[in-house]
Amino acid sequence: MVELDRRAEIREFLRTRRERITPEQAGLPAYGGNRRVKGLRREEVALLAGVSVDYYVRMERGNLGGASDGVLDALARALDLDEAERDHLFTLARQGRAGGRGRRRAAPPQTVRPAVQQILDAITEAPAWVRNGRHDLIAMNPLGRALYSPVLADPRRPANTIRFTYLDPAARDFFVDWEQISRDAAAMLRLEAGDNPNDKALIELVGELSTRSEVFRQHWASHDVRFHRSGMKRLRHPVVGQLDLDYESMALPSEPSLRLNVYTAAAGTPAADGLKLLASWAVTEEAAAMTRDGTER
Repeated sequence: MVELDRRAEIREFLRTRRERITPEQAGLPAYGGNRRVKGLRREEVALLAGVSVDYYVRMERGNLGGASDGVLDALARALDLDEAERDHLFTLARQGRAGGRGRRRAAPPQTVRPAVQQILDAITEAPAWVRNGRHDLIAMNPLGRALYSPVLADPRRPANTIRFTYLDPAARDFFVDWEQISRDAAAMLRLEAGDNPNDKALIELVGELSTRSEVFRQHWASHDVRFHRSGMKRLRHPVVGQLDLDYESMALPSEPSLRLNVYTAAAGTPAADGLKLLASWAVTEEAAAMTRDGTER
């Protein structure tokens, strides 16, 4: 992303955050019954953040490079930013201090170290996989492959869960809460794009999704950002039916650009029984695949 894109990202991010807050929500009096702006005025944000109107206008025009951490903190409070949004704001400001070049990072690896694969293989009762910030699936355990078999049905590699979400019709059946999943997917990709704006493959992915999915274009234009750390995901597997699973997404200290995702179910729940059935099916499928491979040879 070039400097113009970074400034546009700052401008649109601050504008969309400002427009979602009413004066009443911010504890300000709403003078006059005919407000021509949606949400807060720039003057009101400046008042809440304790900066001059001119200074805030410069920030909203994309100039965050000179803003101190204290000013950014005050701005985050004024706009009622959550943790992910605050992180995104500081990331954009950091890039501005670097002259718009952003933080150069090595390209995310396309494979994992043998020790990481050993960890995945040692998790035998829960689906687990490793992904990068683009949500490419780069390593999985057998149960993870079985759970995400609809995602892996596309022969394109690496498989990508966000591409599947927006471009594969099967995603609307697979994800019970597809509407929310799709919004979250764009928000997570926006957060990654802010943190790693020089990732060529990420830029290409955003371009592909923007070209092929109207829904993605709408979600991308919202400028929402979101962390993906823990929660519940409801999946409708084509073989074992619906699975309501808890997930944890954990950073790998030795590979900061990768995350380990593990899905579990509480003992005695229908989802736990479903995972056992899925494990049995996975063994059967693996044996069948080995037989096919042997026959082909």
